[in-house]
Amino acid sequence: MTMKPTPVSTDKAPAPGGAYSQAVRVGETLYISGQLPIRPNGAPLEDMSFDSQARQAMENLLGILEAAGGSPEYLHRVTAYIVGVANWPEFNRVYGDMLGDVRPARSVVPVPELHYGYLVEVDAIATVPSED
Repeated sequence: MTMKPTPVSTDKAPAPGGAYSQAVRVGETLYISGQLPIRPNGAPLEDMSFDSQARQAMENLLGILEAAGGSPEYLHRVTAYIVGVANWPEFNRVYGDMLGDVRPARSVVPVPELHYGYLVEVDAIATVPSED
């Protein structure tokens, strides 16, 4: 039996800026789209440091996860795209601060640049409790 994907939408993360959903749920699996460091209301960050950008991108991801009925322990895989390998240790620090003891599978992919000049983008796959 094929399950129909259901879009997930929340005001805890910025509205999609293109032809995609914040996340898509298929059964109990949640696919969270890449989250840039954009505030949910679209306002720019006051501090554009890597730390602030990483925290905002993770807050957006966790807000979507929460809106779908999940929490960090439901994360299975996180992918982070970061500009500059030098930012990897700082990403590890922020990520650890925000997820605590939760340790999903993870990839960190250094990239030369991201949209709008941002320094980090994160996406994830999680399993969330059944909607039944």
